Amino acid sequence: MYATNAFPRPRGDDGLFRYRDWLPVRRTLTGAVRPEVYHGAALGRRLGLPNLWIAFNGYWPERGCAMTTSTFKELEAYTALGRLPHDAPTLVVSSAGNTAAAFAALASRYEMPCVIVVPAAATDRLMFQRPLAPCVRLVMLEHGDYTDAIAFGQSLATALDGQVEGGAKNVARRAGLATVLLAAAEAMPVLPDYYVQAVGSGAGAIAVHEAARRLVAAGTADRVPKLLLCQNESFAPLHDAWRRERDGREWPRPTGTAVFADELVNRLPPYGVLGGVRDCLLESDGDMLVADRPAALAARRLFQDVEGIDIEPAAAVALACLCEAAATGMVDRDATLLLNVTGGGRRRLAETTPLRPPDQVFSVSQNDLRDGTFPRELLRARALS
Repeated sequence: MYATNAFPRPRGDDGLFRYRDWLPVRRTLTGAVRPEVYHGAALGRRLGLPNLWIAFNGYWPERGCAMTTSTFKELEAYTALGRLPHDAPTLVVSSAGNTAAAFAALASRYEMPCVIVVPAAATDRLMFQRPLAPCVRLVMLEHGDYTDAIAFGQSLATALDGQVEGGAKNVARRAGLATVLLAAAEAMPVLPDYYVQAVGSGAGAIAVHEAARRLVAAGTADRVPKLLLCQNESFAPLHDAWRRERDGREWPRPTGTAVFADELVNRLPPYGVLGGVRDCLLESDGDMLVADRPAALAARRLFQDVEGIDIEPAAAVALACLCEAAATGMVDRDATLLLNVTGGGRRRLAETTPLRPPDQVFSVSQNDLRDGTFPRELLRARALS
């Protein structure tokens, strides 16, 4: 599948496609982005972790990071689109928000036919620098969540003679997310002892673990990092499944508490499937953590104060869990750690660049969702241009 089994010597400056020998793509896309990995000395001093490294994904031009939808979902969008043949049918993507923004922006930029399905709660993340191309259509479910969007997207793909993007099962998406660790392997003296990330489906963590195994097989590293995966305290299905198996008990959940990072809400994450989150945690000797709203808010302020850039709620959850792990001795103070800041710079971008909502969004009512009825205008535009 790949050009070489050895860790590829990065080629050129075309973003994550510098690792193209390890990416399952048919083509590269000009102007691609990649994560910025740097030694987080200042934040590390605050946490008592001198060997803390940060993988920043988002908009931070001073550090050369230009993800204009402000999250690492652009990584998976680049590789998923790069895997498509030139005559590919319409791609249908279901998302809780950030993935939708990434695919919409990039499919528009490279003029690839794409239909995005999102729940209504996700529309506040659909802000763009320029109008979307006519080949990109947005569908909003007036009622329903991410799981409903997935089911509706699958039916819509059939009606449009299109193809579903595939989520965590899409090898190209996982390969794009894995470039976080490839960038770390390029920037860091050694692979980290611990890898810290907030997860919803866990696709990013699975991707990083797969990349770590490849780096070990290639002789670039001698062991995989321990995964420390983080979720909202008020909604943590992966954490609860892991703790139930490890501790043999149910984990109490606070009631009536709003989810801090709603992008991490996934009711059907790939936990117990072969190669899923459970297998990755076991193979890496990893663990699951949770953070409540006050801790996440404090972590968000801490990163802004120390590093000088705003971060997304999911990244704040990850940092909050890392703060707890450092304070409780869960991680060795001298260990090398990589914190994946999965999104940031949204406020920084808004300060300098006017952002606008999409010009047109097709709405699907609760009755239409129940009956499996599609917007007529969308079906008439099945030959997207």
